[in-house]
Amino acid sequence: MKQNKYDNEAFFEKYSQMARSVQGLAGAGEWSALQKLLPSFAGKRVLDLGCGYGWHCIYAAGHGAQSVLGTDISEKMLAVARGKTASPAVTYLRAAMEDLDLPAAGFDVALSSLAFHYVRDFAPLVRSVYRWLAPGGSFVFSVEHPVFTAQGPQDWWYGEDGEILHFPVDNYYYEGERQAVFLGEPVIKYHRTLTAYLDTLLTAGFALQRIVEPQPPEGMLHLPGMRDEMRRPMMLLVAAVKPQ
Repeated sequence: MKQNKYDNEAFFEKYSQMARSVQGLAGAGEWSALQKLLPSFAGKRVLDLGCGYGWHCIYAAGHGAQSVLGTDISEKMLAVARGKTASPAVTYLRAAMEDLDLPAAGFDVALSSLAFHYVRDFAPLVRSVYRWLAPGGSFVFSVEHPVFTAQGPQDWWYGEDGEILHFPVDNYYYEGERQAVFLGEPVIKYHRTLTAYLDTLLTAGFALQRIVEPQPPEGMLHLPGMRDEMRRPMMLLVAAVKPQ
């Protein structure tokens, strides 16, 4: 069984209180940048890998998608997603994304939001996405930035008075499992370099379109700790296309 932290009751309760859980896309700091990378959804068949609460599925359906399949390993996440989704164009499937067996050329758009850093083996998944997309299909995803995942615990280094000194980056080129802490809970994530993310896409046959390291939006800089997010990248956004 792949890691399924989100079905842990204590962890899920903490996650459900996050701004992105309560406010949806408007509460996600990277959304304003990610939205600009998305293709037109009109008439498209959309796949969302690690769909969570279903916010991106709902958005795609609301912007004219012909069909949307959201997949996630967490039954708790999918239960919330189903409760929030009114469009008959959206369906949900419980499965680890690495285990999916989907039709070749069955989708025009593949999305994933902050999920691939939970995947041990990225290259086989990318090859699967390439196979699932029709020629000309779009692949847009966000992950935690390699600078953020490199060291492991994902916390600042603090001075004696509790002030932030800097963010540690260590063992960057040693890819693989990291013991991270998220919402105060231990979580296994997988670190890979920027080269690994991008070259894996190119090797699979994708053409890169956009690479973005999103900054906190101006409208969120007043939130506690948000200005400190200007000190190091936390996320990486990538848009690619399967050539015609």
